Amino acid sequence: MVCHECNTSVYAGNSRAMTNSLVQRFFDIDLWVVGAAHFVILFASFQVPFRLGWKQDLRQLMPFNRKLLWVQSGFTVLTIIAFGTLTLVLHKEMIRGDRAALGLACFIGIYWTTRILVDALYFSHADWPKGRAFLLGHTLLALLFFALAASYFGLFIWHVWLQSNS
Repeated sequence: MVCHECNTSVYAGNSRAMTNSLVQRFFDIDLWVVGAAHFVILFASFQVPFRLGWKQDLRQLMPFNRKLLWVQSGFTVLTIIAFGTLTLVLHKEMIRGDRAALGLACFIGIYWTTRILVDALYFSHADWPKGRAFLLGHTLLALLFFALAASYFGLFIWHVWLQSNS
């Protein structure tokens, strides 16, 4: 005998359980993709010093300011590595909706949203280097940042608001 509430097949008539199952499958795949996407960002970020001529520009700074920029850049790289690694390692915990994993997902969503806002509100279009390659790279990175923010916030919202109201 099969319990009606336990049967989540298409024929069970339980559309909420079926919807949750589809959403869970989506986030199962999505988390693998966004976890790996952080390492794509690193590939782009490692090109920044060379492509933007940091070596010659940074010579004009005092040694302390030059070191400060490199340290901040290093911490940014470390943060992105941590986000990607923790997403991949804590995949099951994020899917389950464990509190600590959801806190991390919310923080990562805030981080990438802030990055988008800084790009949109602080940097001017005139600030960016000229050329098609830079325009394409900037556009692709902005889209990737948006996808990351949407994925992590989507997971958080699904667990905190949508799952709890089921």
